[in-house]
Amino acid sequence: MATLARLLAIAMALAACVAAAVLVYVTLGQASDSGRLVPTDWDSPVSSAPERVTFTVRPGESAAAVGEELQQRGLIRSSLLFRWEVESRGLGGKLGAGDYELSPSMSTGEILTVLVRGAVSHGTSITILEGWRAEQVAQRLEELHLGQADQVLRLVQSPREQALQPPDPAASSLEGYLFPETYEFDPKATPVQMVGTMLREFDRRFDDGLRRQAASRGMSVGQVVTLASIIEREAAKPSERALISSVYHNRLAAGMKLDADPTVQYAVANLDMKSALGYGFWKRELTVEDLRTESPYNTYLLAGLPPGPICSPGLDSLQAAVNPAETRYLFFVARGDGSHAFAETPQEHQANVQRFR
Repeated sequence: MATLARLLAIAMALAACVAAAVLVYVTLGQASDSGRLVPTDWDSPVSSAPERVTFTVRPGESAAAVGEELQQRGLIRSSLLFRWEVESRGLGGKLGAGDYELSPSMSTGEILTVLVRGAVSHGTSITILEGWRAEQVAQRLEELHLGQADQVLRLVQSPREQALQPPDPAASSLEGYLFPETYEFDPKATPVQMVGTMLREFDRRFDDGLRRQAASRGMSVGQVVTLASIIEREAAKPSERALISSVYHNRLAAGMKLDADPTVQYAVANLDMKSALGYGFWKRELTVEDLRTESPYNTYLLAGLPPGPICSPGLDSLQAAVNPAETRYLFFVARGDGSHAFAETPQEHQANVQRFR
């Protein structure tokens, strides 16, 4: 009987572990947007309330204890997933003791970034994610009460009217140049000041080394950012960025159309921004009719790069755009798990399409 009791105890412990694992898996499993990771409900702000509260991290306090208090005070949605985020980013011992000004309108990731800095935060923290288009940046600024979205978009669309210079002299818009990073802005900062900060961050990250690599390939800054923006939207797995870049470089060299779905998603959203706002700006399932959308951004209809970036690429995608892998790949198709199957010939590609779609 004692042996049976021990076996039952072990079985119950295993069941609890499995249940916890399933909870995390299910929660995190919702974090895919056509194969790429995006903010999920648990990471989203608890509310849009702009009120700020003082939050204290005590010396030696564990991430678990910090997460529990954050959840109890209504600043995050899940202490369990706060701890998972801390551990996955290797920040377990880096939460700085001290007082912080936090708000329920901040995402979990934004709150964690502030806590890691180890200093009192008097500004409003905002994280610009890789792969966001300008409308998403403007929307987030408005959610944090840092400015009106339409004012930000006017700056993006007509930057020179406010003495803002695009990093690419030939660019007429700032789309693609609002560099993805976590910023902390004074609540009294103007849209011009905030956008200017993002542009300066772009110039800092797109350094002389990247500019030399671009020049060696005969690419302008605008061409690099445009290609990188497509790579950013296509690549769910970091290891595939250089491979995806090689496909587009090979197709450009062969005079082939890029046939890049993200450019069609961008074009479709531009035609109906009201609907685009409802589905998050990036339509998941494109129809045959969508692929026929008349737009200079539709790379199924027009050869070459589109006229400008379709989103803000991160540094890894910028580097991939000027450092493609050495391959003869001309095609790729999504496997359904975030990865892609690459092919050199139309026959091989069609076989992959039949297999994975």
